[in-house]
Amino acid sequence: MRAVVTRVTHARVVFEGVVSGEISHGVMVLVGISPEDTDVDVMYIARKIASLRIFDDDAGVMNRSVRDAGGAVLAVSQFTLYGNARKGRRPSYNRAATGDVARPLFDRLINALRNEDLHVETGVFGGPMSVESSNDGPVTILLSSEGEF
Repeated sequence: MRAVVTRVTHARVVFEGVVSGEISHGVMVLVGISPEDTDVDVMYIARKIASLRIFDDDAGVMNRSVRDAGGAVLAVSQFTLYGNARKGRRPSYNRAATGDVARPLFDRLINALRNEDLHVETGVFGGPMSVESSNDGPVTILLSSEGEF
């Protein structure tokens, strides 16, 4: 499982002209799921997102998590995180899970984040969305349950 975590002052997802998820202060998380992912990967990524210390403390040091900072999470499923563009110009997505595999794992990730006492908003799984964000910092962290990217 892969996640791109970006600290934001505001983020929202629009699907067919309607806002499906919106947060102010917090993190926007783009989530990619592979066919090999399990609940172990879900829990690893959920704990990392919840405890990642990327928010400033009173001394201006990134020493607080999204939970400590009173932030929220906007999670968006994004199969293109498993795009492989090493050959040619058109990425291959054969390492991305199909919707029937990815959807339950994405839903479990959302539940795991909520179990971490986080307010979580989402996009529309598998839908064409417009994703808007105001990056804060900017601070962006790449996470992978498989090791490094």
